[in-house]
Amino acid sequence: MHDPDAALIKAAGAGDARAAHTLIARHAPRLNRLARRMLNDAMEAEDVAQEVFLRVWKQAPRWREGEAKVETWMHRVALNLCYDRLRKRRETLDPDAGADLPDPARGAEDALAAGQQAARVRAALAQLPERQRAAIALCHFEDATNIEAAAALEVSVEALESLLARGRRALRAALADLAPGA
Repeated sequence: MHDPDAALIKAAGAGDARAAHTLIARHAPRLNRLARRMLNDAMEAEDVAQEVFLRVWKQAPRWREGEAKVETWMHRVALNLCYDRLRKRRETLDPDAGADLPDPARGAEDALAAGQQAARVRAALAQLPERQRAAIALCHFEDATNIEAAAALEVSVEALESLLARGRRALRAALADLAPGA
């Protein structure tokens, strides 16, 4: 399996700023979304994404191709940084943090209902244990394959599937009243 980022990480490790900028442009949006889903805070997510790239830049000279994909490694670093921030926080996440702005083209009632529903989903996701939240964020929001997500979480594919199943069950229970016909 060829890693499209292997040459870029090697070049960045040799001091090539253009390669580093290419890695940032390619991966920053995805890492930012992952951190935002984990932390429920846009500013903290931006800080995490920046910290990932600082660490990548520092570690790039020691990169060894074949141990893990660069993207998987970056996801692992981002998740570890998120876990650290969540441990430091030790408080309930604000379900309205980072709320999406309503679409002005929609009616006020529809926008309000959609915003409330989105806030409920974010709050339910924030209540999941960290590893379940990470598994769901990687697989459902970042479109990582089970193999990629398992590698990022440093678990087997079977353990990832168990995390996903438990997380989905918890979300279904927490959001049962939002289901059609409920």
